[in-house]
Amino acid sequence: MTKVICFANNKGGSGKSTTCASIAYAFSQEGKKVLLIDGDMQLNLTLSYFSEDKALEIASGDRNLYNAIKEQKPLTDYIYQTEYDGVDIVPSSTLMSSVEFELFSKWQREFILRKMLKPVIDSKVYDYVLIDAPPTLGCWVMNILCASDRILLPVEASPWGLFGLANMFEFIGQVQELSPNLELLGVAVTKVDARKNYFKQTMETLKATEGIKVFDSVIHLDSTVEWAQDNSKPVGSYKKTSRSAVEYKALAKEILESY
Repeated sequence: MTKVICFANNKGGSGKSTTCASIAYAFSQEGKKVLLIDGDMQLNLTLSYFSEDKALEIASGDRNLYNAIKEQKPLTDYIYQTEYDGVDIVPSSTLMSSVEFELFSKWQREFILRKMLKPVIDSKVYDYVLIDAPPTLGCWVMNILCASDRILLPVEASPWGLFGLANMFEFIGQVQELSPNLELLGVAVTKVDARKNYFKQTMETLKATEGIKVFDSVIHLDSTVEWAQDNSKPVGSYKKTSRSAVEYKALAKEILESY
């Protein structure tokens, strides 16, 4: 059965898009077939697999996530192949900034993405669907969570990394009233600088929080991530021997083992 994981955090800069893109590539290297869904108007997930020119061309065209939502059509019609075997994507659009308006008047608006995703799941083509959510809390993120089986929370190891996390957990609880099968897969700590105490404090705080699984694999700061982004590649493809690529591969294996 196809498993659906969303990467969500209401705080920006947590490494959601990079983590989502990197896990997808690592999954494909383990023989898994993955569909990515870029749910953020910033296009970062799309830009991890397509050049800026191509991403903007798609964003301004008719085959992107915004138009799928506007027309409420199956996502099967909006899938693009990437250059990597095992990784496909439904790209985003800058028009996603108005997605809340598009959803407002829709019947059962919290479940629109779930309905659009159902043909993809029923096709059994993909082992995993990975969704990159924007750093907000609202009807669109509720849509993403209602369409997902599990949530992975990337959390930045910084003084502000935990800021607002309580609001995120409260929001997840509200969504679970609508979608009882939704579960927290775990927390992945990102942007770690082991020379600073922030990392230790972040880990201690998270592990002391009841009911939260914290993945053992953490992601350290690594300039390779920026170079990979600049070249529109997932970090594992750009430089597989880099620290971040090795760490994302380890995190991906943890996820596969736990779900």
